[in-house]
Amino acid sequence: MRKAILTILAVIIIIGAYFASQMIADSKTAPKPIVKKDVKIVVTDTIQNTTVPIIIPANGILQAKKRVELYAEVSGVFNSTGKLFRKGQEYSAGQTMISMDNREFYAQVQSARSNLNNQITAIMPDLRLDYPDSFAQWQSYLSNWNSNASTPALPTAVNEQEKYFITGRNIYTTYYNIKNLESRLSKYRISAPFKGVLTEAMVTEGTLIRSGQQLGEFIQTGSYELQVAISADFADLLKVGEEVELKNISSLKSYQGKVTRINGKVDQASQTITTVIEVNNDSLKEGMYLTANLDAQQIEDAVELDRSLIQNENQLFAVKDGKLDLITVQPIHYSDKTVVVKGIKDGTVIISQSVPGAYQGMIVETEETASKASNDELDSKKAA
Repeated sequence: MRKAILTILAVIIIIGAYFASQMIADSKTAPKPIVKKDVKIVVTDTIQNTTVPIIIPANGILQAKKRVELYAEVSGVFNSTGKLFRKGQEYSAGQTMISMDNREFYAQVQSARSNLNNQITAIMPDLRLDYPDSFAQWQSYLSNWNSNASTPALPTAVNEQEKYFITGRNIYTTYYNIKNLESRLSKYRISAPFKGVLTEAMVTEGTLIRSGQQLGEFIQTGSYELQVAISADFADLLKVGEEVELKNISSLKSYQGKVTRINGKVDQASQTITTVIEVNNDSLKEGMYLTANLDAQQIEDAVELDRSLIQNENQLFAVKDGKLDLITVQPIHYSDKTVVVKGIKDGTVIISQSVPGAYQGMIVETEETASKASNDELDSKKAA
């Protein structure tokens, strides 16, 4: 009996202890965990649509607009002209560049001239008797004869009879042979066709020059052409006469050029069109590498952005009510670093720098808002 009572008391004590512990546990309220919000600070920009020019970059190497390759048409020893025939030598228009020894050939020309003079002198008595109307002009021709100068044109026949008479004496044949010799004599001297500089020199003074031998290369300075390859997609946008900005390889200097020619044929391999840009500047040199920026088209109500901001080819992150929102845009033209887009309303706030891990609905804070909140906190601490 005593043992049963002790057992019942033990059970009652255990049950009571359990309920007491539950009441004590329920009386304590556990604090709720504080969830820290991770807010990204983003750099933003407010959209203002304008007219955006589409610039087509292209590059090429400058070539002289006027170029002459010098070849010898006769043979002879290269005589000195007072200027060394070397690379970089400048010549004015008409100045002698190469002079070859022509004494032997000059003697042949003089002999032919003397022969013509003798033939005309021999027919003078017949002209006085048979063609008195023509005698005076032939007499004047002989009186003004100068064997050291270019042979002047023969007098014009007064009638057909005189013409037949002169032809029968081989006067015309001799005259045209002399003109042929004089033309060849002029080739012993090569003069500059325009003001320029010698870029290649393959002979020196005292050298025996042979017919057909290349002597050098001569270009005009100050006037150059730049050939660039433009995508066929812009064929209908390019125009002759369009102004083009050119820059050197370091982009430190810029020049103004003009489109002068556009090829009418598309290169099948590259699908490009050769466009020629003319530029005039004395500081330029042939062979320089230049970059051309062609103003192909003007896009109305558009904005130019960094290419890295475009998502899924036609979407862009905007900031709305403190969150990121994907908006759909219309890309018009891509360049190496930027893209021209349409379809964004004026006043739209977009992120101007890419945000790693950005997603739709992401909570963000602009730099302006974050800076203002920081200043307000600092002011409150100073006031306290």
